[in-house]
Amino acid sequence: MKRSRMLTLFGAAALIASTTLSAAIGLPPTATPTATLLVTGLASGSGSAVGPGGALFVTEGAAGRISRIDPRTGDVTTFASGLPPFVVGIGGAMDIAFIGSTAYVLVTLVGPDVGGSDTVGIYRIDGPDSYTVIADIGAFAEANPPTTDFFIPTGVQYSIEAYRGGFLVTDGHHNRVLRLTLDGTVSELIAFGNTVPTGLATSGNTIYMAEAGPVPHLPENGKVVAFGPHSSSATEIASGARLLVDVEFGRGRTLYALSQGFFMPGNPEGSPAEPNTGALVEVNGDGTFTTLFEPLDRPTSLEVIGNTAYVVTIAGEIWKIENLSAPPFGKSR
Repeated sequence: MKRSRMLTLFGAAALIASTTLSAAIGLPPTATPTATLLVTGLASGSGSAVGPGGALFVTEGAAGRISRIDPRTGDVTTFASGLPPFVVGIGGAMDIAFIGSTAYVLVTLVGPDVGGSDTVGIYRIDGPDSYTVIADIGAFAEANPPTTDFFIPTGVQYSIEAYRGGFLVTDGHHNRVLRLTLDGTVSELIAFGNTVPTGLATSGNTIYMAEAGPVPHLPENGKVVAFGPHSSSATEIASGARLLVDVEFGRGRTLYALSQGFFMPGNPEGSPAEPNTGALVEVNGDGTFTTLFEPLDRPTSLEVIGNTAYVVTIAGEIWKIENLSAPPFGKSR
């Protein structure tokens, strides 16, 4: 983002003043975000959630498994297994959400339309190796096709978020957000053009959503938007980051987003970005993004606990990015 000389000087003066004040009253100066590798060896990391006890829960589509990760030590234990694994190199157990202490897993791309034999929908975790399908999203999608072009009848659902006693689910292929109840009712909450909806976050009734944008996922089409439960369209909050895949709130209502990076033109639709081109970005009040940390290798999901971000990657890694807080006066880095 271009800044005038005056703004640059003001920002520098503010930083010097705030650092001096921090030193005078014994506070540490603002630190630059730093990343450490917390976990390796997961089977195709995908979605995530912060669950009971403040632990991280991560879906592993290749293994049909949910892992529980201690965010301080990186210790990994199996929370649930036996879910349908992916069929086409993506999907299977795609994302996870909690209502109370009960986990619900979004499972996608496992139906007969892609060569599988399982239900595309929401699976309630009943035990370490047992589950119940509570909503058949695939059947709804086939009976209610989108108005945008598609070639997978059951869709490609990307994220799940608990919302008002039920769930929201994005479908990046059918370009819409679904609303689901615990009794299995599925309905279309809002539909879009070819924007490729991905990650979700909520604040009260307001829903915040990341958009990857259509192939080739140009920066101007990577957006964070917001809408309500009765909205017919979304309001743009920020744009300018490549292939956005998630959005999350942090401390002080700061909004962060996850850019998967550069999409190689000519690659098939649904292909990930090029390795080591992703980034963690912060949403600015003027509708732009500030890059906090890069590069990241094909990130898929983001959680924020306190002043620390946890980034899950396709390669089965979890990166811990600390020192997220904005500097004093909150605007310039």
